[in-house]
Amino acid sequence: MAESLRGGVIGAGVFGGYHARQYARLPGVVLSAVLDVDGDRAAAVAIPLGGRAFTDLAAFLDAVDVVTVASPASLHAEHALAALAVGKPVYIEKPIATSVADGERVRAAAAARGLVVACGHQERVQSRAMGLLDIPEPPLRLEALRHGPPSDRSRDVSAILDLMIHDIDLALAICAADPVTAEGEGRLSEDGVWDIARAEVGFEDGFTAIFDVSRQAPARKRTMRIVYPSGDVEIDFVARTLRNTTPFVLNADYAETPDGQDPLGASVAGFLAAVRGETARPIVTAEEAIRALDLALAVEQALADQG
Repeated sequence: MAESLRGGVIGAGVFGGYHARQYARLPGVVLSAVLDVDGDRAAAVAIPLGGRAFTDLAAFLDAVDVVTVASPASLHAEHALAALAVGKPVYIEKPIATSVADGERVRAAAAARGLVVACGHQERVQSRAMGLLDIPEPPLRLEALRHGPPSDRSRDVSAILDLMIHDIDLALAICAADPVTAEGEGRLSEDGVWDIARAEVGFEDGFTAIFDVSRQAPARKRTMRIVYPSGDVEIDFVARTLRNTTPFVLNADYAETPDGQDPLGASVAGFLAAVRGETARPIVTAEEAIRALDLALAVEQALADQG
């Protein structure tokens, strides 16, 4: 590969724009191309950053070395598999796919070619900045609330795959045990997707995780409380505050760290470092993303079984 990687972004929506700007500003990479079914929208993102706009996938893939998949979630696996088939490492916005089978196809395709796959569970970056992932004590309980106002974004998937999956990934990251039960209740929107949901997941070591999400809330609210035998950790992801009563040292000023200030940038930089062989793995691997997806789909099934 060339010394400066040519970055490409599939999808010129809000998150596609965020990723394009990361490729334009990070060292060792340039924003080369943006692909979207709407050529004008692709151009609006790509051209101000020095890239080119594409509507043809094959031509786009010829113009890049690494690919971010920021298209609608229902297309994540299709676009990732196309990139991997021609030897391009991929960073996939969450969820990695909308079925475990498709996620496994992505993982297997990458493994067969020795290519890096990263997934955009960016709360991992902030948790790392806090020191949360280094607490040596097993947690007893997690309570996560993630509410936001109505939006046209991500209407092809439920609030579980859009919002709850962030907190599911964190629960899986801090608990070594496997989930064994999932119960939930929720409310479908007029277009037939789960927009409001509450789920309780039990793990084999007794750890319990409570997830509460809504895409119909009056205001944005994202909080988490983790109970340990020695104390509690409370996080407000909107206010970016942390309260810790455990004996373990956490960084209450995590929001002032580079990772805390720009978790997306840190996540993309981690992907690029893995592609260059500077690190052994990206921040969130395909295997981890599939595990989060599997539990998210189990929650969806529990909601479907509620009535």
